Amino acid sequence: MPETTELTVCYRHPRVETAVRCSECGRPICTECMVFGPVGIRCPDCSGRPTGARQTARTVRTAGERVPAGAVTIALVSVSVGVFVAALGSGAGWRTLSGPIFEHGALYGPFVADGEWWRVITGAFLHSGPIHLLFNMLALWWFGRSLEHLLGPGRYLGIYLASALAGSAGALLLSPTTPTVGASGAVFGILGAGLVLERNRVYVFGGSAMAIVVINLILTFSITGISIGGHLGGLAGGIASMLLLRRYGRSAPLASRDGLPALAALVGVAIVSVAIAYARVRGLA
Repeated sequence: MPETTELTVCYRHPRVETAVRCSECGRPICTECMVFGPVGIRCPDCSGRPTGARQTARTVRTAGERVPAGAVTIALVSVSVGVFVAALGSGAGWRTLSGPIFEHGALYGPFVADGEWWRVITGAFLHSGPIHLLFNMLALWWFGRSLEHLLGPGRYLGIYLASALAGSAGALLLSPTTPTVGASGAVFGILGAGLVLERNRVYVFGGSAMAIVVINLILTFSITGISIGGHLGGLAGGIASMLLLRRYGRSAPLASRDGLPALAALVGVAIVSVAIAYARVRGLA
């Protein structure tokens, strides 16, 4: 019988199919990324460049240089920055959750229980200060563009919003009476989606998704004032969304659901998240 070669996608160029793998790490590489040496064909990362923690830091720093700016990522960053400026203009302090925008938009369990359900999503677009805003927007810019470039604007936006709702559910589960704001739950969702893809050999973050997630989880549990539930919930939401979008049994690991099946999968994650939040604030969980 004729031998068949399984096609996958290049870990640096996820839209380019290839059957060649690095002789050292096994990652798929296209012709543009092949480095020929005495021990076979290697990827750029294994051909004498930094490895380990140093390579992870370099990958994170240069990811934004390789990926074209995405319209959805730009819009999400613009909305968050615009809301922060509007909050300052309405009387909010630089480092306090004050002013009418925070009062009506921050995630707070007792108010959600009273029927103010919009807070489970509006809280993701509010930030408690310029440093909080800066770190979240930098992370969104670095990682969000890569995921948007790979999945397209529709599925990427769906994952972001579903993860934001999952982050709100997690925050309400662990600390329902603590006002919570920030896009970090949604950003963790982006990381979770990237982790699922990289476990399936689609290296959306250059093969560093696991290290990035671990580092951020360590920071989550080490720094006071961070919403642990929000981060864990967002991460779970991103992982669940990407798992539901994946089409298992296909030869190309990038293959994912589109159209109505994709919408149904993402809406399902959102509904479950809102149901968890409802159960928590109503005293059912």
